[in-house]
Amino acid sequence: MNFRKYLKLIYFFNYTSFATELEYKANFFIDFLTAILGLVGSIFLLSIFFANENNIGGWGFEQALIIQSIYTILNGVTNTWFSPNLTEIVKYIREGTLDFVLIKPIDSQFWISLKKISPSGLIEILLGISMLIYCVDLNNISLNVQLILFLLTTLICSISILYSLWLLISTTTIWFIKTWNATEVLRSFLYIGRFPISSFSFYLRIFFSTVVPITFITTIPSEVVLGLTTFWKIILEVIVSLIFIGFSRKFWLFALKYYSSASS
Repeated sequence: MNFRKYLKLIYFFNYTSFATELEYKANFFIDFLTAILGLVGSIFLLSIFFANENNIGGWGFEQALIIQSIYTILNGVTNTWFSPNLTEIVKYIREGTLDFVLIKPIDSQFWISLKKISPSGLIEILLGISMLIYCVDLNNISLNVQLILFLLTTLICSISILYSLWLLISTTTIWFIKTWNATEVLRSFLYIGRFPISSFSFYLRIFFSTVVPITFITTIPSEVVLGLTTFWKIILEVIVSLIFIGFSRKFWLFALKYYSSASS
């Protein structure tokens, strides 16, 4: 694989997306305001759960804010890359334009995953990072190289799992055209990720650790920040993310064998 070529393509993809977004500069301020209001609304909703309780599932309000900040970062990543790209697979299938993707001299999965970005999602990522930094100070957490390394590792794994889930659902478009509802269901499940997983019942914790791995996506990175996780959990998240990435890749290649092109 020619990495320089792919890095150059990413640069051009991003440049084109930003150039398109800057055609309507007022949208930036609207997106910024929307992101702030969305974050404020989420914090307000979280505070309601703590109105009559000092902690939920062993988590205090200040600690739960860390989960909210991790969720905001991951939701920003979803809105920046996954949503604007992977939902387009439906359009490619319906219009037959997936043919033009497949004949390009680059990997098709790379193209459909990174062709464009939504700069407005970057605002959410920055807000999430800012909130996380504030929460570190609020909880009197001492940052060190090991903590930062573990946090980056678990965040990358969380993003990988999220991407794989989106790709798996979007790929089923080759057989089932109406997959938009499925992605909305996934968003609903991920919405739960802003709350401590230990606050749910035993059976729900099992469900959110296996079927829809919310535990690995938001809770473990938050536990890393608080120093509450163990090393084996971090290793387990790395293994789970590799399994998801590997399976989603194989599933994409498998699905392409059943794709009937517009010319066939």
